[in-house]
Amino acid sequence: MEFITGIGVTILLFVAAIFILVLVHELGHFLAAKAFGMRVEQFSVGFPPRLFGKKIGDTDYCISATPLGGYVKIAGMIDETNDGRFLAQEPQPWEFRSKPVWQRLIVMVAGVAFNILLAALIFAMLLLYYGREMIPADNVGAMYIPETSVAHEIGFQTGDELIYINGVRPELYHSGNMVPIGELTRSNLTFTVLRDGAEHTIQAPSNFLDYLNRNPEFLFVTYAVPSEIAAVVPDSPAYEAGLKTGDQVVEIDGAPVNFFLQMSHIIRSSEGPLFLTVLRDGERLNLEVTPNPDTRLIGVGMIDPVEYFGVIYQNVGLLTALGGGFQETWETTTGMLSAFGMMFRGTISFRDNLGGPVAIASVTREATDSGGVRGFWFLVAFLSISLAIVNMLPIPVLDGGHVMFLLYEAVTRREPTVKVRMALQQIGLIFIIGLFIFVTFNDVMRHIIN
Repeated sequence: MEFITGIGVTILLFVAAIFILVLVHELGHFLAAKAFGMRVEQFSVGFPPRLFGKKIGDTDYCISATPLGGYVKIAGMIDETNDGRFLAQEPQPWEFRSKPVWQRLIVMVAGVAFNILLAALIFAMLLLYYGREMIPADNVGAMYIPETSVAHEIGFQTGDELIYINGVRPELYHSGNMVPIGELTRSNLTFTVLRDGAEHTIQAPSNFLDYLNRNPEFLFVTYAVPSEIAAVVPDSPAYEAGLKTGDQVVEIDGAPVNFFLQMSHIIRSSEGPLFLTVLRDGERLNLEVTPNPDTRLIGVGMIDPVEYFGVIYQNVGLLTALGGGFQETWETTTGMLSAFGMMFRGTISFRDNLGGPVAIASVTREATDSGGVRGFWFLVAFLSISLAIVNMLPIPVLDGGHVMFLLYEAVTRREPTVKVRMALQQIGLIFIIGLFIFVTFNDVMRHIIN
């Protein structure tokens, strides 16, 4: 029953996210068309068949059965339906085809513009409501690097202290991942660390995003949290062994321990009892603890890194929030464009990095599980930018394909023939359907394999 409930919540969150994105995208087309005096025959959220709606004036506002898209049907426009019956008549003043190229271009890019604007406003409102939660970089020192982590794969070692990202010394870290997404998606990514008193440069591989796709946890602030115990669960193995809040574990079975995650990994991978050396009020104590045989846990809590490293809370005003929202949108957009460029150049795997509806639904649930309402809206903003980028690809039936036809008309002073446009849109539609099937199948297989 719990599993079924979880699936239901995931589906609802997924549909809600898609509904918001499609509604805003199509609203952009709709408002731009109306502003230029074009008649909009239908405004649909979802693809046919039509479920319900209401006609107001010239427009049928409706909800359709397939919630993975939507459309605005503008009079006098050859869209994905390839309905060209209006071509037998003379162009009418309210039709798309009778308007100048620049107006038609604005109508076609308005959906993408609204998606970008939506992302910026969401980021701004999140910043305005929650403020900034940052950690001074100087407060975060050496790190524990798990051998199974992406950081270890590309050359980081336990004890490294991050001092430069792409040659720039960061002043503040986010309370989660220390490296901003805009930096992670750069084609030439370097890190400089302090190791045994000397600086070492680590060059990320060209297909670094493939590594992150396998494991998105890269350099988290928790890597630097020391092995001090913040809490002991009553009646747990740690409690029975005599461990107390404030104890710092410095050795396990004689091996030095400096970090909480390091201690956790040793305990999880061990068998039988462990001999811990702890510091308590300046004295070294030796304690024996036997982890729970089922969970391999001893029942201790980690220090909150936000409190330990001295978080800086920055409450911002409306104008600052708006500026921060547009800045985060810009950084996220350029990062995504860089990632798309790597996929098309073959630098990173197309199959591993392109997700479909199953992946989106899964990520939607993960975001809300970890971040609640904040996580959901952050994901909506992220997906809104993704939708904008994908829609501007020069593929017929997408907005980018229509823009491509209009630019051709603007340069040559003549429209592509109706026959050519319809043929290309059919090809584009087949391509999009094939791509949709591919990414959906790919998503399902990834979930089965993982």
